[in-house]
Amino acid sequence: MCEANAYIYKDGKEDLYLENVDVLIPEGSKIYLRNLFGEQKTFEGYVKEISLLRHKIVLEEAKE
Repeated sequence: MCEANAYIYKDGKEDLYLENVDVLIPEGSKIYLRNLFGEQKTFEGYVKEISLLRHKIVLEEAKE
């Protein structure tokens, strides 16, 4: 399987946002995520890091 877990990076730590993400669509300042079970979330910010080997996506809120 090629799904990954998405985390939000804030204050030097990563908090789990969505597990088993199989679709990630960046659109402007928003990122749409969907997992294997059909759960969908929208995140306002950007992708900080993607690690394919560790199956990990790190998101960060946009700085004002």
